[in-house]
Amino acid sequence: MSGSTASSTPGAQGLGLAQYAICLKGIVWREALRYWHQRERFVSALVRPLVWLFIFAAGFRSVLGVSIIPPYDTYVLYEVYITPGLIAMIELFSGMQSSLSMVYDREMGNMRTLLVSPFPRWFLLTSKLAAGTAVSLAQVYAFLLVAYFWEIEPPSPWGYLTVLPALVLAGLMLGALGMLLSSLIKQLENFAGVMNFVIFPMFFASSALYPLWRVKEGSPWLATICELNPFTHAVELIRFALYEQINFLALAVVLGTTIFFLGAAIAAYDPSRGMLKRREGP
Repeated sequence: MSGSTASSTPGAQGLGLAQYAICLKGIVWREALRYWHQRERFVSALVRPLVWLFIFAAGFRSVLGVSIIPPYDTYVLYEVYITPGLIAMIELFSGMQSSLSMVYDREMGNMRTLLVSPFPRWFLLTSKLAAGTAVSLAQVYAFLLVAYFWEIEPPSPWGYLTVLPALVLAGLMLGALGMLLSSLIKQLENFAGVMNFVIFPMFFASSALYPLWRVKEGSPWLATICELNPFTHAVELIRFALYEQINFLALAVVLGTTIFFLGAAIAAYDPSRGMLKRREGP
């Protein structure tokens, strides 16, 4: 036992940047192939926001007027207002679907094979998170392309570029949340029920579909919950970035929440002290 440990340790310590790059490429490529062979994920990722954009927004346009609030310099259509929220919804569902694949891999034994590799666990999980975020970016820009033909676009073409860092950070935060939740789910059958208690409260108790000042008019305590919801800050970060602006409060909250969720997920997937040990224990 000591001999095998001694022989494996130098290999782990001798990993260079090239080996890390190959590992990252392999994880991202595997996620991309899985996404390519599950094209219904792409369709379902677009159907939900497009239904809200084309059907619900048309019905709510005359009911939910949006006043001049940052980052808007004038009154905007309801469709324009909810677009950042629908973008964040795409990333939210994508993060949850990515965590679903982790539950499946754990049941099939693929996750165990990945985690016993000589690479640090934090790097493997972060690579998995980056792969899931890359998939969500493809879905988001496909949605933005459809919205463009519906004449919903940022005030400047540069908005499609300035929103990219916000999309990456929001995708990492929501993906890290899904990864943390996946460590708590023992069986694949329990995933849908747990997600319903996370996705819908986060989405509806936010500024995705209506401005917070309108929520505060109807229910101040609900407005407080919305302000404490990290998904609200992800939406606002994307909203401001589309208009080539930075919401520093949203940036700080999303960044801090990402670090917290990712750190908790890495600890949970540590078999020596995390949730994984308790889930797989006798």
